[in-house]
Amino acid sequence: MFCVPVMIACFYLQTEYNYLIATVVFIIAYITDIIDGWYARKYNMITDFGKLMDPMADKLLTAGAIIMLNSVGKLNPIYTFIIIGREFVVSAVRLVAASEGNVIAAGVWGKLKTISQAIAIPLIMLDNPIFRNINVPFDMIVMTISVILSIWSAIDYIYKYIRGKKYGS
Repeated sequence: MFCVPVMIACFYLQTEYNYLIATVVFIIAYITDIIDGWYARKYNMITDFGKLMDPMADKLLTAGAIIMLNSVGKLNPIYTFIIIGREFVVSAVRLVAASEGNVIAAGVWGKLKTISQAIAIPLIMLDNPIFRNINVPFDMIVMTISVILSIWSAIDYIYKYIRGKKYGS
């Protein structure tokens, strides 16, 4: 979470390397999140605080990045709305399920959505390096896949919630 304001500040620096610096901060934040999760699972250090704050930090990192990209015209506002809207919907479904004593585990679609965002965001920040030279909008292809996965994973969470209510699990 501490990397998010640093990333935002770097993104708006008045230097020709601002996007590169912000991208490095984004990647460091993402890698440390992966390491932190692995470490907590490996050494059985999972806490209720971590269960709550880790997904929140992920959402803040992603939301901060896509809002910044949107603000400078690098990302379609509809994509921004869908990605952030999905996070609100999924969080609401999780809260309702938790209030009923149910836990909806992260599904494969949500994990694929996260991975595709972690790839697309740096590519967009850096103006699609490598692929722009061959006129392939790989950054936008991956982001479009991410948006589709965002929608699909939200539907999957809602389905799991409804199914759990129907069968009492």
